[in-house]
Amino acid sequence: MTARPNPKLQATASRLEGLTLPESGAWLRHAREGALARVEAMGLPIRRDEYWRFTDPATLTAPEPTPAAPLSDGEGEPFAGVTPLRLVFVDGRFDAATSDALDLDGLRIERLAEAGALDLHWAQGLYGALETDGQSPVARPLAALNTAFATDGVLIHATAPVERPIHLIYRHEGETSDAMLHHVLKVDEGASLTLLESGPAAARFNSVLEADLAKGARVSHVRTQGRDHHRRTATHIFARVAEASDFRSFTLTFNGVLTRNEIVVRFTGDDAKAHVAGAAVGDGDFHHDDTVFVTHGGEACESRQVFKKVLRNGATGVFQGKILVKPGAQKTDGYQLSQALLLDERSQFLAKPELEIYADDVKCSHGSTAGAIDETALFYLRSRGVPAPEAMDLLTLSFLREALEEIADERLAEDLSARLEAWLARRR
Repeated sequence: MTARPNPKLQATASRLEGLTLPESGAWLRHAREGALARVEAMGLPIRRDEYWRFTDPATLTAPEPTPAAPLSDGEGEPFAGVTPLRLVFVDGRFDAATSDALDLDGLRIERLAEAGALDLHWAQGLYGALETDGQSPVARPLAALNTAFATDGVLIHATAPVERPIHLIYRHEGETSDAMLHHVLKVDEGASLTLLESGPAAARFNSVLEADLAKGARVSHVRTQGRDHHRRTATHIFARVAEASDFRSFTLTFNGVLTRNEIVVRFTGDDAKAHVAGAAVGDGDFHHDDTVFVTHGGEACESRQVFKKVLRNGATGVFQGKILVKPGAQKTDGYQLSQALLLDERSQFLAKPELEIYADDVKCSHGSTAGAIDETALFYLRSRGVPAPEAMDLLTLSFLREALEEIADERLAEDLSARLEAWLARRR
């Protein structure tokens, strides 16, 4: 009797067949080899996997990317109002000609492609380390694939409060571009940094950000994903949050035939905070998946997950969020909210909220809802002369407001709110 082929092994073998580990110095080669071993051991994801049953990973693991044509929305780059330090990547390759100099007080920035050639580097204990920790209890094989094969990215070390934001700009030019970028962020005790990301990046994009926050460090991360609709994206954030530190991340997504954003946060000290939030608006063949895992390992820590999605014309939204409170993590305050606004009967929202608690003095809650537009509020606006399309947009923006309020910098929040309004106006 012939044994049935194992689809997980087949998908993994097909993806790895055409890949070779990039040339690297000793410190990075060791990390890459370990990551490749993890991929081979766990296998790449398939639809049967528990945390992929709502999202088909086939196009993310295929040997070749599905073509996606670069487009332009005419709006220009976001975040220009905060005069950031701009670092530009085109189809996954750093573009020095359009980037600013890697020079800022309180900050050391290096390219992975250059620092990776050295035998020793400060990122040795971080690159791939947070990703490795994040593989338990849920496997994240696409992140391990990135650690093994990413050819570029930035290594950022903040030693003091940095006033000027860092903006990573991802430009997409090649119709079949396949990009992997891996970033490492180390923030010393008392230091702070704002990190911005924007752009479609490539036809297929796999990114990893490992953020290590020391005692009292602060990181604000804001990104926007949009423009090129046929792109396929898998992003991963691994944050290690020490005593009294503060990590905040917000993502705004519009367009994208497939987007999977994974966020893994681990509290390793007491009195720390981590807020992760997102807003997504999708139209038609739009599939958007937020998968979040927060582990409370310290006392008196606060976490918030706030995710809102607006879906129409058959779009699909997914939220998988978990709060794990370990033994001894007393005084934990964990909050989780996922909501979807469904503007037609064909759209769907699939949610899997989870709490797992092993401490007795905690305050944890989760809520998940999906519903249609408020007809009473719509009638109220129409009765006061607001045309139906504009009234729908106002109610949509009101629904998303709670997620946008998670952005601490009002300038960034206003910029993203304006982009949301423009996106809705173009699709009336």
